[in-house]
Amino acid sequence: MAMNIARPRIYLASQSPRRRELLKQIGINFEMLLLRSDPRRKVDIDEEPLPGEQPDVYVQRLSTKKAEAGWHALAFRNLPPFPVLAADTTVTLDGKILGKPRDREDATAMLHLLSGRRHQVLSAVSVACDERVETRLSATTVNFAKLSAERIHRYVLTNEPHDKAGAYGIQGHAAGFVQSIDGSYSGVVGLPLCETIELLELFGYPVP
Repeated sequence: MAMNIARPRIYLASQSPRRRELLKQIGINFEMLLLRSDPRRKVDIDEEPLPGEQPDVYVQRLSTKKAEAGWHALAFRNLPPFPVLAADTTVTLDGKILGKPRDREDATAMLHLLSGRRHQVLSAVSVACDERVETRLSATTVNFAKLSAERIHRYVLTNEPHDKAGAYGIQGHAAGFVQSIDGSYSGVVGLPLCETIELLELFGYPVP
Protein backbone atom coordinates (compact mmCIF):
# COMPACT_ATOMS: atom_id res chain seq x y z
CA MET A 1 0.00 0.00 0.00
CA ALA A 2 1.11 3.59 -0.50
CA MET A 3 2.51 5.12 2.66
CA ASN A 4 1.72 8.64 3.77
CA ILE A 5 5.31 9.85 3.37
CA ALA A 6 4.45 13.32 4.71
CA ARG A 7 3.88 11.77 8.11
CA PRO A 8 4.84 8.09 8.07
CA ARG A 9 3.87 6.05 11.09
CA ILE A 10 3.13 2.55 12.27
CA TYR A 11 1.12 0.96 15.04
CA LEU A 12 2.83 -0.98 17.82
CA ALA A 13 0.66 -3.89 18.96
CA SER A 14 2.39 -4.32 22.30
CA GLN A 15 2.10 -2.93 25.81
CA SER A 16 5.82 -3.41 26.47
CA PRO A 17 7.53 -0.19 27.60
CA ARG A 18 10.82 -1.73 26.48
CA ARG A 19 9.63 -2.08 22.89
CA ARG A 20 8.37 1.50 22.94
CA GLU A 21 11.77 2.75 24.06
CA LEU A 22 13.58 0.74 21.39
CA LEU A 23 11.39 2.15 18.62
CA LYS A 24 11.96 5.67 19.93
CA GLN A 25 15.70 4.96 20.00
CA ILE A 26 15.78 4.44 16.24
CA GLY A 27 13.39 7.28 15.45
CA ILE A 28 10.27 5.33 14.45
CA ASN A 29 7.00 7.29 14.59
CA PHE A 30 4.40 4.98 16.12
CA GLU A 31 1.10 4.84 17.95
CA MET A 32 0.09 2.27 20.54
CA LEU A 33 -2.48 -0.31 19.47
CA LEU A 34 -3.72 -2.32 22.42
CA LEU A 35 -5.14 -5.74 21.57
CA ARG A 36 -7.81 -5.51 24.23
CA SER A 37 -10.83 -7.76 24.26
CA ASP A 38 -14.14 -6.31 23.09
CA PRO A 39 -17.57 -7.78 23.95
CA ARG A 40 -18.29 -7.93 20.20
CA ARG A 41 -14.91 -9.27 19.11
CA LYS A 42 -12.47 -11.52 20.96
CA VAL A 43 -8.83 -10.64 20.26
CA ASP A 44 -6.97 -12.39 23.07
CA ILE A 45 -3.95 -14.37 21.88
CA ASP A 46 -3.48 -17.76 23.53
CA GLU A 47 0.20 -17.87 24.45
CA GLU A 48 0.29 -21.54 25.43
CA PRO A 49 2.69 -23.57 23.25
CA LEU A 50 1.07 -26.20 21.06
CA PRO A 51 1.90 -29.86 21.83
CA GLY A 52 5.40 -30.59 20.56
CA GLU A 53 5.88 -27.06 19.21
CA GLN A 54 9.50 -26.01 18.87
CA PRO A 55 10.50 -22.72 20.54
CA ASP A 56 11.41 -20.96 17.27
CA VAL A 57 8.10 -21.97 15.67
CA TYR A 58 6.23 -20.94 18.82
CA VAL A 59 7.65 -17.42 19.06
CA GLN A 60 7.13 -16.72 15.35
CA ARG A 61 3.56 -18.01 15.49
CA LEU A 62 2.67 -15.69 18.37
CA SER A 63 4.34 -12.68 16.79
CA THR A 64 2.49 -13.30 13.52
CA LYS A 65 -0.87 -13.76 15.25
CA LYS A 66 -0.42 -10.54 17.21
CA ALA A 67 0.36 -8.58 14.05
CA GLU A 68 -2.62 -10.10 12.24
CA ALA A 69 -4.92 -9.35 15.16
CA GLY A 70 -3.65 -5.77 15.21
CA TRP A 71 -4.28 -5.28 11.50
CA HIS A 72 -7.84 -6.59 11.74
CA ALA A 73 -8.42 -4.36 14.77
CA LEU A 74 -7.75 -1.27 12.63
CA ALA A 75 -10.78 -1.87 10.44
CA PHE A 76 -12.89 -2.83 13.44
CA ARG A 77 -12.01 0.44 15.19
CA ASN A 78 -12.10 2.52 11.99
CA LEU A 79 -8.45 3.57 12.33
CA PRO A 80 -6.16 4.71 9.46
CA PRO A 81 -4.53 1.65 7.84
CA PHE A 82 -0.86 2.02 8.67
CA PRO A 83 1.41 -1.04 9.15
CA VAL A 84 1.10 -2.92 12.45
CA LEU A 85 4.23 -4.14 14.20
CA ALA A 86 4.14 -6.88 16.83
CA ALA A 87 6.75 -9.01 18.55
CA ASP A 88 7.19 -11.91 20.90
CA THR A 89 10.17 -13.05 22.96
CA THR A 90 10.89 -16.30 24.75
CA VAL A 91 13.81 -17.89 26.55
CA THR A 92 14.81 -21.47 25.84
CA LEU A 93 17.03 -23.87 27.74
CA ASP A 94 17.65 -27.42 26.55
CA GLY A 95 14.77 -27.02 24.11
CA LYS A 96 12.33 -26.02 26.86
CA ILE A 97 10.37 -22.77 26.63
CA LEU A 98 10.74 -20.51 29.67
CA GLY A 99 7.96 -17.95 29.40
CA LYS A 100 6.84 -15.33 31.90
CA PRO A 101 6.85 -16.70 35.46
CA ARG A 102 3.52 -17.38 37.13
CA ASP A 103 4.72 -16.14 40.52
CA ARG A 104 7.86 -15.56 42.59
CA GLU A 105 8.38 -19.26 43.15
CA ASP A 106 8.27 -19.90 39.41
CA ALA A 107 10.69 -17.01 38.77
CA THR A 108 13.08 -18.40 41.38
CA ALA A 109 13.01 -21.85 39.79
CA MET A 110 13.70 -20.41 36.32
CA LEU A 111 16.67 -18.38 37.53
CA HIS A 112 18.17 -21.43 39.26
CA LEU A 113 17.89 -23.28 35.94
CA LEU A 114 19.66 -20.46 34.07
CA SER A 115 22.39 -19.97 36.70
CA GLY A 116 25.86 -20.69 35.37
CA ARG A 117 24.58 -21.83 31.99
CA ARG A 118 24.11 -20.71 28.41
CA HIS A 119 20.57 -20.25 27.14
CA GLN A 120 18.96 -18.84 24.03
CA VAL A 121 16.66 -15.84 23.68
CA LEU A 122 14.37 -15.96 20.66
CA SER A 123 12.66 -12.75 19.54
CA ALA A 124 10.31 -12.69 16.57
CA VAL A 125 9.05 -9.46 15.03
CA SER A 126 6.18 -9.20 12.53
CA VAL A 127 4.65 -6.48 10.41
CA ALA A 128 1.13 -6.75 8.96
CA CYS A 129 -0.40 -4.51 6.30
CA ASP A 130 -3.08 -5.10 3.65
CA GLU A 131 -3.45 -8.77 4.68
CA ARG A 132 0.29 -9.30 4.12
CA VAL A 133 2.38 -10.41 7.10
CA GLU A 134 6.15 -10.76 7.22
CA THR A 135 8.09 -12.16 10.20
CA ARG A 136 11.77 -12.27 11.12
CA LEU A 137 13.48 -14.21 13.91
CA SER A 138 16.44 -13.19 16.06
CA ALA A 139 18.31 -15.82 18.10
CA THR A 140 20.82 -14.78 20.77
CA THR A 141 22.90 -16.91 23.12
CA VAL A 142 23.24 -15.53 26.65
CA ASN A 143 25.74 -16.82 29.20
CA PHE A 144 24.81 -16.38 32.87
CA ALA A 145 27.22 -16.28 35.78
CA LYS A 146 26.71 -18.71 38.63
CA LEU A 147 24.07 -17.16 40.89
CA SER A 148 23.76 -17.86 44.59
CA ALA A 149 20.36 -18.62 46.09
CA GLU A 150 20.57 -15.36 48.07
CA ARG A 151 21.31 -13.32 44.96
CA ILE A 152 18.35 -14.89 43.13
CA HIS A 153 16.11 -14.25 46.13
CA ARG A 154 17.06 -10.56 46.27
CA TYR A 155 16.45 -10.18 42.55
CA VAL A 156 13.03 -11.82 42.67
CA LEU A 157 12.03 -9.44 45.48
CA THR A 158 12.53 -6.49 43.10
CA ASN A 159 9.52 -7.80 41.09
CA GLU A 160 11.51 -7.17 37.92
CA PRO A 161 11.11 -10.80 36.71
CA HIS A 162 7.31 -10.97 36.83
CA ASP A 163 6.50 -9.82 33.26
CA LYS A 164 9.60 -11.07 31.46
CA ALA A 165 10.33 -14.28 29.59
CA GLY A 166 12.86 -16.35 31.50
CA ALA A 167 12.19 -14.25 34.61
CA TYR A 168 14.83 -11.61 33.94
CA GLY A 169 15.38 -8.31 32.16
CA ILE A 170 18.83 -7.73 30.67
CA GLN A 171 18.18 -3.97 30.67
CA GLY A 172 17.59 -3.97 34.44
CA HIS A 173 19.24 -5.40 37.54
CA ALA A 174 19.83 -8.72 35.78
CA ALA A 175 22.43 -7.08 33.52
CA GLY A 176 24.84 -8.08 36.28
CA PHE A 177 24.02 -11.76 35.71
CA VAL A 178 25.24 -11.74 32.11
CA GLN A 179 28.81 -12.78 31.41
CA SER A 180 28.44 -12.57 27.64
CA ILE A 181 25.96 -12.50 24.77
CA ASP A 182 26.32 -13.71 21.20
CA GLY A 183 23.70 -12.04 19.02
CA SER A 184 21.32 -9.10 19.36
CA TYR A 185 21.16 -7.14 22.61
CA SER A 186 17.94 -5.43 21.51
CA GLY A 187 16.53 -8.87 20.69
CA VAL A 188 17.13 -9.94 24.29
CA VAL A 189 15.42 -6.77 25.50
CA GLY A 190 12.43 -7.70 23.37
CA LEU A 191 12.64 -6.16 19.89
CA PRO A 192 15.51 -6.99 17.50
CA LEU A 193 16.12 -3.65 15.83
CA CYS A 194 18.04 -4.87 12.78
CA GLU A 195 15.21 -7.24 11.85
CA THR A 196 12.63 -4.56 12.67
CA ILE A 197 14.21 -2.09 10.25
CA GLU A 198 14.45 -4.79 7.57
CA LEU A 199 10.72 -5.45 7.86
CA LEU A 200 9.73 -1.79 7.87
CA GLU A 201 11.76 -1.25 4.69
CA LEU A 202 9.84 -4.10 3.05
CA PHE A 203 6.61 -2.22 3.75
CA GLY A 204 7.90 1.09 2.44
CA TYR A 205 8.52 2.81 5.78
CA PRO A 206 11.40 5.34 5.43
CA VAL A 207 13.65 4.10 8.23
CA PRO A 208 16.55 6.19 9.55
